Amino acid sequence: MRRLGLGIPWKNDCGFTLLELMISFVMIGFIVVIISGAMRLGIRAVDSGEKKINSLERVRTSLNIVDSQLQSQNPLTFEEDGEKRYYFEGDRESVQFSTNYSIWGARNGYVVVRYRIEDDQTGKKQLIASEQFIGTDSAREATLFTGLDTIGFEYFYKDPTEEKGEWVEEWSDKLALPEKVRLNFVSGEKAFALIIPMRAAGSLTQTTAPATSTTIPGATGTLRR
Repeated sequence: MRRLGLGIPWKNDCGFTLLELMISFVMIGFIVVIISGAMRLGIRAVDSGEKKINSLERVRTSLNIVDSQLQSQNPLTFEEDGEKRYYFEGDRESVQFSTNYSIWGARNGYVVVRYRIEDDQTGKKQLIASEQFIGTDSAREATLFTGLDTIGFEYFYKDPTEEKGEWVEEWSDKLALPEKVRLNFVSGEKAFALIIPMRAAGSLTQTTAPATSTTIPGATGTLRR
């Protein structure tokens, strides 16, 4: 303790009291909690954004695969009971066709592609693509879409004697190909459709040309291209 010139004692308070230290620690704790919460929110936002971007990119890639494969389908035929028929077949839950566009692109040649709709582990709908190269027994699969409420195929049918056509859920004409294929999606309150024009469409006599025959393992008859 020092004394002033007038003889009055003056207390030198250079340190902090215990109460001041406690208040400082509490304030620092609040600041740390706020900063930690902000960092967690930022990390979650980044993760959510990356997941959304990846999901959108996956959807875009899958849509491009379906569009490219269906547009590049080739009108291969097989013989059944002495008659030529297209390998194309489809209903609401699946579609099968032949194309030279493979998802994996590992080799050149024709593949038989089949899209089928199944339930995933959560009860939602998913679209699975399977491929089998002509002349081989091996097949590969990939899941293109998942987590959707509804997925369904439709086919545009037009009678040669009529001016207008209609969308049907099952393609039963073994001697012709649809002009267009529509893939319908429903997710929550959102619904959209992908309409794909078929480059090789029409009747069997219009699109089939004589060529060498190729047998697909497991298929009935002979495919021709």
